[in-house]
Amino acid sequence: MHRLLYALAALIALAAVLVPSALGVRVSVRVEGKTTTIFGASEPRFEAGSNALQALDAASARAEFYYDVAQTSFGPYISQIGRYPADASSGWVFKVNGASPPVGADKVTLNDGDRVLWYWATFGPTGGPKTLLLQRRPNGCYRVLSEDDAGKTSAAAGAVLVVDRRRVRTRGGSACPGAHHGLVRATLAGAVRSNAVR
Repeated sequence: MHRLLYALAALIALAAVLVPSALGVRVSVRVEGKTTTIFGASEPRFEAGSNALQALDAASARAEFYYDVAQTSFGPYISQIGRYPADASSGWVFKVNGASPPVGADKVTLNDGDRVLWYWATFGPTGGPKTLLLQRRPNGCYRVLSEDDAGKTSAAAGAVLVVDRRRVRTRGGSACPGAHHGLVRATLAGAVRSNAVR
C-alpha cells in the first residue's frame, strides 16, 4: 500500500512539472484581416499552445472570431479567418518572428517570447506582401521596418504613421509625431499593416 502511495505521489509531482510545459508557451499573437485587425493590434502576450496553429486557436477563443481548418495532403490548412475564405491567389498565411516558416503551422514549435502573426495575403509574381513592424524609439519617435518572408528587415521607406486620426509621413521609415494619446500604427501601400504601439 505504501509503495502505491509513493508511486502515486511521484506521478503527481512529475505531472506538476510537465503539465505547464505541455500547456504551451507565452507568445504574442496578432491576426491582420483583409480590411481590419481581427485580433491583437498591440500584440498581447499570453499562453497560446506550443505551435502556430494552437496560437491561432487560442486567439480565436479569446476574441471569439471564426476560423476554418481544411485537412489537406500537406496537413492542416487555414482556409478562412473571419469573413474571408481563401481563393486562388489570396489566403491566410503566418509568420513567426517576422519570417514565414517552410512548414505548416502545426509543425512550427514556438518558444517563449515569439511573435506570431496571421494575415491575409494576395500573392503575385514576386510572392506575398511584406509585413510591417513598428518600434518605439526614444523621445517619442517611431521606426517602421518592412519584413520579407525570410524575416529580413529594412526601413519601410514611404510608411505612414496613423496617430490619433492623423497621418504622419515617415522619412526613411522613421518619424516623431509629437504628443498623442492613442496607439500608433503604420501603413504602407502593398504591405500588411503594423502592430500598434503606445
